[in-house]
Amino acid sequence: MARDLAIDLGTANTLVYQRQRGILFAEPTVLALNKETGAVLAMGDEAWKMIGRTPGYIVAVRPLRSGAISDFEITEKLIRLILQRAGVSRLSRPKVLVCVPSALTDVERRAVEEATLSAGARSCHLIEEPIAAAIGAGLPIHEPLGNLVVDVGGGTSEVALISMGGIVTNTAVRVGGFDLDAAIQNYVRREYTIAVGERTAERIKISIGSAFPMTREQQAELRGRDLATGLPKNVIITSEEIREAINEQVRSIVTSVVECIGSSPPDLVQDVLTNGITLAGGGSMLAGFDILVSQECEVPVNVTDQPLESVVLGAGKCLESFEDLKSMFVGA
Repeated sequence: MARDLAIDLGTANTLVYQRQRGILFAEPTVLALNKETGAVLAMGDEAWKMIGRTPGYIVAVRPLRSGAISDFEITEKLIRLILQRAGVSRLSRPKVLVCVPSALTDVERRAVEEATLSAGARSCHLIEEPIAAAIGAGLPIHEPLGNLVVDVGGGTSEVALISMGGIVTNTAVRVGGFDLDAAIQNYVRREYTIAVGERTAERIKISIGSAFPMTREQQAELRGRDLATGLPKNVIITSEEIREAINEQVRSIVTSVVECIGSSPPDLVQDVLTNGITLAGGGSMLAGFDILVSQECEVPVNVTDQPLESVVLGAGKCLESFEDLKSMFVGA
């Protein structure tokens, strides 16, 4: 009998939780395909290493964009591989709980359900990512208290005020970690006439990127292809430059937090002033992001202990107490 699964099917990373076993794996949401035959050559970490490094007939594909399915067939292949890795066979079809952005349309949600069922799940349930993140962070969401969660993912950033087990107000912007990487690529191309890949941009963002001025500014060596000569070129780039490059994207996320607070009931906003804002998602780990949000919103800010895993851990708790918590699911 297959154990039930919770899948955080993110634009950047996919995390899988198996009932009574915990997190099985957490890997990039990437598939490497043979363009000619359509065969899957690799997934996850192995496929991620191939981005920008493959011959013409091999393509590394991200099946999701901004949290929504951009390629149904490839997403189905990805979910099928996930179920296989979790030990699912034709005889043992599990119940699957998939985390989805709250900004998805009904059509996009149906696409997730259909892809999961056709990949071999017995049944598919959906839970909104901010709710799952709040449960994973251990917030008292069933109480009549305002809990403000900011989940910064790879493709979307969601802000939700949760009380009594439901979302009271929420705002979502289709801006996330990938948009920061793209902004760094554009900046380097514009200022230094150097082309760099998305892996290099992500590495620079993680190593010296920040959302708020740092006490000790840093610098890093950046290697890319000179657009004028086509030859390799090295430059030194500073953390101030990276902050300037990603400023517009970071500001749009912070603005969505301010908007969510501004459209919330006053009594629940009082709770947020007392309890603070909770940050989750990989994007919330950007240095100084918590300080910037706290300063702009004039509210204390806490980053969860496990920002990357909080969504799938929350979905896992829903699996362990399925009957008690199924009222949280989309359309339940």
